Amino acid sequence: MTSVTEASQSSAYFNPLNTSVWANGRHLVRCVRIIRETWDVKTFCFNAEQPVMFFFKPGQFVTLELEIDGEQVMRSYTISSSPSVPYSFSITVKRVPGGRVSNWLHDNLKENDELAVHGPVGNFNCIDHPAEKVLLLSGGVGVTPVMSMARWYFDTNTDVDIAFIHSARTPNDIIFQRELEHMCSRVPNFNLSVICERIEIGQAWNGYRGYLDKVKLELVVPDYLSRRIFCCGPTPYMNAVRSMLVDSGFDMNLYHEESFGATPTAVTRDALEQAEIAVREAEEVLDSELFTVEFTQSGMSVQVAPGETVHAAANRLGLNIPKACGVGICGTCKVRKTAGEVDIQHNGGITEEDLNDGYILSCCSKPLSNVTIEG
Repeated sequence: MTSVTEASQSSAYFNPLNTSVWANGRHLVRCVRIIRETWDVKTFCFNAEQPVMFFFKPGQFVTLELEIDGEQVMRSYTISSSPSVPYSFSITVKRVPGGRVSNWLHDNLKENDELAVHGPVGNFNCIDHPAEKVLLLSGGVGVTPVMSMARWYFDTNTDVDIAFIHSARTPNDIIFQRELEHMCSRVPNFNLSVICERIEIGQAWNGYRGYLDKVKLELVVPDYLSRRIFCCGPTPYMNAVRSMLVDSGFDMNLYHEESFGATPTAVTRDALEQAEIAVREAEEVLDSELFTVEFTQSGMSVQVAPGETVHAAANRLGLNIPKACGVGICGTCKVRKTAGEVDIQHNGGITEEDLNDGYILSCCSKPLSNVTIEG
């Protein structure tokens, strides 16, 4: 049994997690994983060098700030992950013939690449429109916002009754198929139906075929008139859904939709303003004192701005320091400092003996002077 004195001493050595919370604005993130979902769809996963809790409302979107062929380009993508997994977020992008940004992302964005994102924003979400029973409708890559909602409902063990109908071109085009089937198999209040427009040679499919129509809707979700509906997909798909619901006498106050396409003008304008501010701030930083982090084994060094970590410095040089938690708990990113001073805000992942021997945790150590690291 731990005494009061021991507990107070223990708490004295434990610092609050050095983690910030996502808020609408401009943020630098790093691509940490790329997942191929189908032959023409990839998911790009991001996190921040300094841990950020990526809280958002399932269904919202972010705007990527990219440079393509020397031109600054802004493009919005819905977040496909759930805020129930808060230390990262993902977007899922379909390669579009002639699509400037989608093709660039598929062909050029790599793991460890860094870019700026703006957001999260968007009124299309399941938090602002709660309901006991929902119907999630999606066509093609329009599945991304409603997938975020489904993951949120599933991960939080909600008692919301969920019906999910996804429409795809062929069985090979079903995005998130295995995960959707897994969720459906695990909880009784999650019912999944997939409709494939056509079946190509060599493909096996035992599900619904053709297009979503009133007959299929009534068969799959007989009580759809009493549900709140969230819908996303190509414009023709959503036009057909709206027309079908209106003809059925559905209360359209319970209908919510999100189209995907060009970034809204207002969002682009705000993002450009934030980018200009970031450039000015970066110029101000350059005028202030910068510190050099040197890695002796590689013979490489880099200047860091105030607030950057030793781990961020290593990443910028392409040096791999293993990292797991990112908040100074696990100790995976321990390195030895041979010169200089750092501000280390760890959470128990390093001992006093190691600190006295010059070791630090690179993920939560910010240089206060020029620093030399073995490695």
